[in-house]
Amino acid sequence: MDLHGNGTNGSCTSSCELLTDYYIPDYILKPDSEKVTDGNAPSCPVVVFINSKSGGQLGSSLIKTYRELLNKAQVFDLSEEAPDKVLHRLYCNFEKLKSSNDNLAIKVQEKLRLIVAGGDGTASWLLGVVSDLKLSHPPPVATVPLGTGNNLPFSFGWGKKNPATDKAAVKSFLGQVKGAKEMNIDSWHIIMRMRIPQEGPCDPIAPLDLPHSLHAFHRVSSSDSLNVEGYHTFRGGFWNYFSMGMDAQVSYEFHSERKRNPEKFKNQLTNQSTYAKLGLKQGWFAASLTHPSSKNIAQLAKVKIMKRQGSQWEELKIPSSIRSIICLNLPSFSGGLNPWGTPSMRKVQDRDLTAPFVDDGLIEVVGFRDAWHGLVLLAPNGHGTRLAQAHRIRFEFHKGTTEHTFMRIDGEPWKQPLPKEDDTVVVEISHLRQVAMLANEPCRSKSVNDPSSPSCHSHQEDDDSNSLEDEDEWEDGRKKFGAAATFKLPDEVDISHLS
Repeated sequence: MDLHGNGTNGSCTSSCELLTDYYIPDYILKPDSEKVTDGNAPSCPVVVFINSKSGGQLGSSLIKTYRELLNKAQVFDLSEEAPDKVLHRLYCNFEKLKSSNDNLAIKVQEKLRLIVAGGDGTASWLLGVVSDLKLSHPPPVATVPLGTGNNLPFSFGWGKKNPATDKAAVKSFLGQVKGAKEMNIDSWHIIMRMRIPQEGPCDPIAPLDLPHSLHAFHRVSSSDSLNVEGYHTFRGGFWNYFSMGMDAQVSYEFHSERKRNPEKFKNQLTNQSTYAKLGLKQGWFAASLTHPSSKNIAQLAKVKIMKRQGSQWEELKIPSSIRSIICLNLPSFSGGLNPWGTPSMRKVQDRDLTAPFVDDGLIEVVGFRDAWHGLVLLAPNGHGTRLAQAHRIRFEFHKGTTEHTFMRIDGEPWKQPLPKEDDTVVVEISHLRQVAMLANEPCRSKSVNDPSSPSCHSHQEDDDSNSLEDEDEWEDGRKKFGAAATFKLPDEVDISHLS
């Protein structure tokens, strides 16, 4: 029997028959459909998730093309159906079919790959759902760059420019997915706890509507094991980065403006230009004059790190001028820039720093002083202020320092109100487990187990020339550039200090 069965592609031309490599029959996707009794299993079955609101009109165009080339039932518009419902239904049906020894379903499950098209927040949403399933062999994920920054696709060789949406382009991309290699990356769990304020809410404030990051960052239920009476507890997770301060505030305003005037955000180049203008408008190029030092990271919170699993907590000294702090898992931030870089031999020996690997159980912590500091990343081997590499990191906010701060997870920002009472707000990030990504060439992300991965620069002068690791170096640098309920808490995490 033809694998297409009664699907929409039953009368495909010979050129379209090649897509049987990716085609999933109806009965696997729809439990009530007529069962296929024979036929060869596809060599690379895919389920496609597309955010139709991403990339201007590109999301809608991609949905149309994929549905013309594949079974319509394996292509999902995320604005109409959430990925958790789709995958829960699919894997429940897999189990049902496996119990009846359906070999075709067994092979489809073994070879299944997921494609997600959208911004970094959309991709992280899907990764969170896959992580929640706790499968013995979770399907690896390929990402299509449909957002503004596209750090996740860029990190794994899928590019950062919005793609073409014609049939030839989609067929080419499917071929790359088929040949892509699997790469495990670290997942990071984040928990925030604060005493219930006497007045005023402390729920995260989204930019006009709920972003995908807050799908994965929310208050735990009263029945959750993390819940503590008299406290608000929030939990979530990320794969690319968590940031706080200057960059998150600019991102928040960008998302708010886009929600208010979506017609002005129809292409990637315009979006990036608007982003830069907002940074200028908010005064981040003259931050020392326009922003109070009371909102700098060192004045806002005490930072502690645990360098390796099982080691002791130690305080991390944050330079007084740092206005933005980034906890980075992948070598791509703000549209493809690498804030960590690769430390020189001197940095490796003096500070016990390594190259950024995506599966070493460590997160890179980087600081920035203002927007001019960010321009250092455009220089060869440029990077931010390397603060630490850690297995866990904890922020303890000083009481009454400010009414709120801005935070961001994988491209999705929010404004976080802080209580004014005499109690500390704690945010803690810890290593969770790993998820599987699909990597295309050239892939910027490196595995600690890959012998071709660089451990450090052989020429320390190249790295140190743009390090700006202390205040004196930063003054020189300024002169140079001045003219230009979804996660499970890891078992080893002790949260008693949070209560």
